[in-house]
Amino acid sequence: MMTVSDDERYMREALQEALRAFDKGEVPVGAVAVRDGVIIARGHNLRETRCDPTAHAEMIALQQASRVLGGWRLVGVTLYCTLEPCAMCAAAMVHARLPRLVYGAPDPKAGAAGSVLNLTASPLLNHRVDVTGGVLAEEAGAILARFFARLRATTE
Repeated sequence: MMTVSDDERYMREALQEALRAFDKGEVPVGAVAVRDGVIIARGHNLRETRCDPTAHAEMIALQQASRVLGGWRLVGVTLYCTLEPCAMCAAAMVHARLPRLVYGAPDPKAGAAGSVLNLTASPLLNHRVDVTGGVLAEEAGAILARFFARLRATTE
């Protein structure tokens, strides 16, 4: 069972991934997948870099974790991401049978783990993901705010 300090430790790793995205000019979202206390996958947004609308941090980390584990079922994995997942990423988590998601900042515009939608807990789907939100939310939100302030400054 993960503790609060474990959640914060792994979220700090996800924040480092978000900073990698920031440095590339990508929306700064990062993710890490953890199993048995070991980070088995990392990802950060690469939509612009790859010209790929599916290259979200969570999708990259889920794909990498599946390769590491040798299968699509992510049994025993917790995914840490700095921003509440969108519908695409939340659906991928359900399909991957991800047991647990921990996210930082909520996304009131596109969040699909409780803010706008709640795909992770839908009784209409065949799996539910245990969700813990708000872990290091201020730090995650600050990185996003800094990125969008810089973007606005360069487009004015």
